[in-house]
Amino acid sequence: MNNWFTVKVKYTKQLDNGALKRVSEPYLLAAMTFTDAEARIYEELGQIIRGEFNVVGISRTEIHDIFAYDDADVWYKCKVRYESMDADTEKAKKVNQNFLVSAESVKEAYERIQESLSTLMVDFEIPSIIVSPIVEIFPYTEELDKELSRRPAEEVKKVEEEEEDDAQKGKVVFSASGSGVDDEDEDEEIEEEEESEIEDEFDGE
Repeated sequence: MNNWFTVKVKYTKQLDNGALKRVSEPYLLAAMTFTDAEARIYEELGQIIRGEFNVVGISRTEIHDIFAYDDADVWYKCKVRYESMDADTEKAKKVNQNFLVSAESVKEAYERIQESLSTLMVDFEIPSIIVSPIVEIFPYTEELDKELSRRPAEEVKKVEEEEEDDAQKGKVVFSASGSGVDDEDEDEEIEEEEESEIEDEFDGE
């Protein structure tokens, strides 16, 4: 089962003015375990970063889906909340899920999340949108999950058609298994690690 992991990497970066600076940057990638995440980041960044770099931290990150648009490279973390009926207690409970979307502004991120989740069969609200420090995302690939080839042909065809439709809109959706977040307490906040302090409040329509 694949999950999202945030991997922080430290290396010497050459700035636009030619100066060298030691920096720590977070990357998000899909992997099965912490060990796999470390191995994959070395493989991915080994083709991008010149010189040595070190992994200084790896943490599992709860992201339900990622909506990547090709006209923006800034990532916004959007917290979405809706009510779900508990089958055992027959009482409504609050469910919180985190999404990432690329956009040029908080307003555009809000609009894109609303559009991307418009097919949900429940009413939802977006209590917070914050700028994410994520530099780059390395999504799921078929090599990470050999079980992909065992899916029914009808399901594979449906997924391919949806991906083609999104591609025509300049949007790509990335997912990793087991990344949903459920919170029963309405007031419980999902921990935001090393995120920007910029935050805007919205009420879902």
